[in-house]
Amino acid sequence: KNMARAPFQVLVYLYRKNEAEEIEYAMFERADMDIWQGISGGGEDDETPLEAAIRETTEESGLLLSDGWMQLQTVGYVPKNIFFHSEHWPEDLYVIPIHCFGVPVTDDEIMLSHEHTQMEWLSFKEAQKRLKFDSDRTALWELDQRL
Repeated sequence: KNMARAPFQVLVYLYRKNEAEEIEYAMFERADMDIWQGISGGGEDDETPLEAAIRETTEESGLLLSDGWMQLQTVGYVPKNIFFHSEHWPEDLYVIPIHCFGVPVTDDEIMLSHEHTQMEWLSFKEAQKRLKFDSDRTALWELDQRL
């Protein structure tokens, strides 16, 4: 069935503890842009942000994660005109929110989707260096503080 694009985005950071008990974050290199980020995607139909985050995570990593989801306070915004389906949205809507989440991963068998060329587990400091957008860095900082 044809899904209607909802006017919000989600950003998900997968994290784990390595052998040294240090937290690492999964960073993905996008196939369509030369940037690194967490898992990112848009809501569909009447999904909640959490439902969209779970679905996007499964689509982009192959992992079905149901436990440990943490919604962050950080909310980014992006102009609506960067999205293909924005003509269906209200005319007085100019920016759409990015709802941010963190979720722990125990099984690190991540299967990349066609949306990414590679994935790396990185320390907070290394992950921060890879991120292009301020709102992505803010969300990662918040998650790191919470953990």
